[in-house]
Amino acid sequence: MNIHVYSAQRHQIFQNTCQCRSFKTRLKFGGNRHLFCTMASTSVTKVEKGRRGSFGLNPPSYSQIRLVLVGMTGAGKSSSGNTILGRRAFTAARRFSSVTKECGKVSENVAGREITLVDTPGMFDTDMLEEELLKEEISKCINMTAPGPHAILLVIQFGSFTKEEKLSVEKVRAIFGEESDKHTIILFTHGDELDCSIEEHISEANEDLKEILRRCGKRYQVFNNKDMEDRNQVVELLEKVDAMVAANGGEYYTSDTYHDVERMLKTKEDELRREYENKLQEKERELKATFAEEKQKLEERLNEYKRYYETQLREFRLKEEQTNTNENKLIKILTKLKILTV
Repeated sequence: MNIHVYSAQRHQIFQNTCQCRSFKTRLKFGGNRHLFCTMASTSVTKVEKGRRGSFGLNPPSYSQIRLVLVGMTGAGKSSSGNTILGRRAFTAARRFSSVTKECGKVSENVAGREITLVDTPGMFDTDMLEEELLKEEISKCINMTAPGPHAILLVIQFGSFTKEEKLSVEKVRAIFGEESDKHTIILFTHGDELDCSIEEHISEANEDLKEILRRCGKRYQVFNNKDMEDRNQVVELLEKVDAMVAANGGEYYTSDTYHDVERMLKTKEDELRREYENKLQEKERELKATFAEEKQKLEERLNEYKRYYETQLREFRLKEEQTNTNENKLIKILTKLKILTV
């Protein structure tokens, strides 16, 4: 399990992208007020014991799925993320209160493949973040899901579909683009509060919600986040994600924004790779130089020892020769003396 924390470097990459190609996206909120935000233009079968349902999927043509949870505060984004992962990885907010202050990313193996899940803060609310914070969170969201999400999970809680919720959906489209509709699945939460079938609920919904469903190809899934042990709802969602990706030609969602960010990320990675290679070569040269210097010092010390022992050997031989010569002379002298004596 890998928990990814957004880095200032990746935010800077997105900001640099914004300087390359940018456009103004107008996000309306609160009457005549507007916020202008500058953005880049751009199965393996597995049965879990103690859990209801067979948690298995047919193997897809891709090994990793990138999912991003979007929607209003209190709709159940973080709780839905926890349900998908099967554990409490995100801090869930109480209704209408935002606990998630910044984008969070968790990668984990679910149903035999790697799921990367991005949870977003209340940047789609009517009461929006300050412009700079909003731009930062948007850049985080895009960077964390680069090169693009396989599915955008639009989280909407059961009940009357309000104007604020409609506005939050429009903000999602403003950030990701209209083409993102083809990659969006509506995730209805608070399924435990549903007192009729989902089809009946949709048939009685207002036209705004029906229009959003039509735009998203009538793709939806019902979640009861109070029953995290029910893995069937997760399997159904992932199967719908697979079907949607297949219908989209096996492609994830992307846009000029994602292309620019991905190019910028690749450029930065290439720069870092070259920088690290240069540092590695420099370190190699330093080590070789140090080794050569140490080798030279070692050779000098060895030569000193060699000269020392050679000197000792010569002195020993001279001493021995001198000693032997003197003894021979003494023997000769003694021999002569003996002769004379006789």
